[in-house]
Amino acid sequence: MSLRHIIEQEIGEHGPIPFSRYMELCLYHPELGYYSRNAQQFGKAGDFYTSSDVHAVFGRLLARQFQEIWRALGSPAEIEILELGPGRGLFAQDVLAWSEKKFPEFFDALHYSLAENSPELRDRLRSVLAGFLESGKASSVSENAAERRTHQRLKPWFSDTSGGTSEAVPSHNPLFRPEAAVTFYAMTDQTREGTTSVVPANAMDDRALPAGVPVIIFANEFFDALPVEVLSSQGELRISLQGGRFVETWAPASVEELEFLDRYGVQPEAAERVEVPLVAQNYMSRITAAVSCGFIVVIDYGYTREEQLAGRHRGTVTAVRQHAVSGNPYEAPGEQDITAHVNFTALAAAAEHNGMQTQPLLTQSQFLMGIGEKNQFADAFEECRLPQERAKVALQLKHLVTPAGMGENFHLLIGSKSVDLDKVARLSGLSFGKFRLWQPAAREH
Repeated sequence: MSLRHIIEQEIGEHGPIPFSRYMELCLYHPELGYYSRNAQQFGKAGDFYTSSDVHAVFGRLLARQFQEIWRALGSPAEIEILELGPGRGLFAQDVLAWSEKKFPEFFDALHYSLAENSPELRDRLRSVLAGFLESGKASSVSENAAERRTHQRLKPWFSDTSGGTSEAVPSHNPLFRPEAAVTFYAMTDQTREGTTSVVPANAMDDRALPAGVPVIIFANEFFDALPVEVLSSQGELRISLQGGRFVETWAPASVEELEFLDRYGVQPEAAERVEVPLVAQNYMSRITAAVSCGFIVVIDYGYTREEQLAGRHRGTVTAVRQHAVSGNPYEAPGEQDITAHVNFTALAAAAEHNGMQTQPLLTQSQFLMGIGEKNQFADAFEECRLPQERAKVALQLKHLVTPAGMGENFHLLIGSKSVDLDKVARLSGLSFGKFRLWQPAAREH
């Protein structure tokens, strides 16, 4: 049975489905979803690539920053990095290898946890990180969680609003809704039992180390792939069927969706669409509420409410297939990536509501330049022996930090809890944007 047929069947049984449900099935269906089918969509030959696909220097620079964070925490005997959606594990590999080589004291204290829901990608992680996994330096915290969730009796989106068997971490976010934090997919059309969570569960529930151990939660291009609602002046977008094709219909928007836009976004004008990322905001609430001491580092493409008020980032849902951008997310369900830009205003608010102190938003360029400028990016060039090698690495580094590459398209949100803010402010990744890029340019005479 194809994924299109499964979606059509659900619409036929229960009526038009929310866009978030459609996006969820397309990306996370256990067998046929985009992230479940195979790992070949990653990398330059696939549909997209991340900063770690460009060069190992991305992971090396972050390893340097993580080591600084460890020292800001007082160099504890144990610290855990919890990466959300690690994909093929390239970033984790670069961080662990460089930490072992350059920061041995930090490496001794470090445990690296990988929260990856896709069984196919977990297989890749076992291959890429075999040595670190076998030594116990790293672990896949999703393995036991996936097995546990498979044996739960869960309720799908069209059931009552109790959210099935999911239990929310207490949150102080006024818009936090447990039922929006996790949704569920029914494995068969004959029964609603034995369903599997397809949106990631709270990875903090499955940490490898005890809850009191300081943690760094790292999320690189994670939140952009969580399902969103889409609103227009007509209401909330629903997906229906007509003549064997997916068609768009509209339903009244919920109070929670409208409140979200009032607080963190903008109300759509005529012929406009805006996203309401309740799943992402609620997920941020859950994981930050569970942190007793540590940091969260989020890198993604996105926007702030101020940018939306200025007329930008309205209607950002994008489908991508083999590096080609499509305006139609309804083509080839499960065979193309579907993303939406991240609302950093909402994510920061969710973190702050749960005790995090967030720093001003930075570009990836500002963050990486701050880390690398002190030693002139020696982390990138150390292994270059020939001028040609240096030239190639320089081009790769340029792609990571310049506006023409990924440097200005990606932003970084960092938050901390139970950490001296003076020590946080001295982190090298925060220094470049704070003291350089915001200074006015000198006038020419």
